[in-house]
Amino acid sequence: MVSIIPLALSAGQSIICQKKAFLCAERTVKLEVFFRNKLGAGLFGEEGFILEKVTGPGLCFIEMDGEVVEYDLEPGEIFKVDTGHVAMFEPTVDFDIEMIKGFTNILFGGEGLFLSTLRGPGRVWLQSMPVQNLAGRLMPYLPSSSS
Repeated sequence: MVSIIPLALSAGQSIICQKKAFLCAERTVKLEVFFRNKLGAGLFGEEGFILEKVTGPGLCFIEMDGEVVEYDLEPGEIFKVDTGHVAMFEPTVDFDIEMIKGFTNILFGGEGLFLSTLRGPGRVWLQSMPVQNLAGRLMPYLPSSSS
């Protein structure tokens, strides 16, 4: 399942989204590469340093994987999210990646070694099923070359 999010951006209003999320927009909308400022986010995030920045004015459409939940973070409010599920956020949101602490969490947690940390204020959009997670879940059910 894919979700398509329409956004009506005012003049100068921007949104940061995962790479390959931009679908289309009016001519007045500007699309550019956005580099993460934090080293941890770039080295350990599944999307790397590169995101997309979409700036208005105009209507644009953003594609996200699975079900999408939009949430407004209050100033200083923090969300810790499994890496890869952060689909889009406003530039006012502070985004970083942190390593999960504790040997048993790393060994038995099953969620990977890293979490995305989002600190408000601002809106964030979370996706339920990034394509790489879907592919991983389907692999055990696909025929192998030996069968």
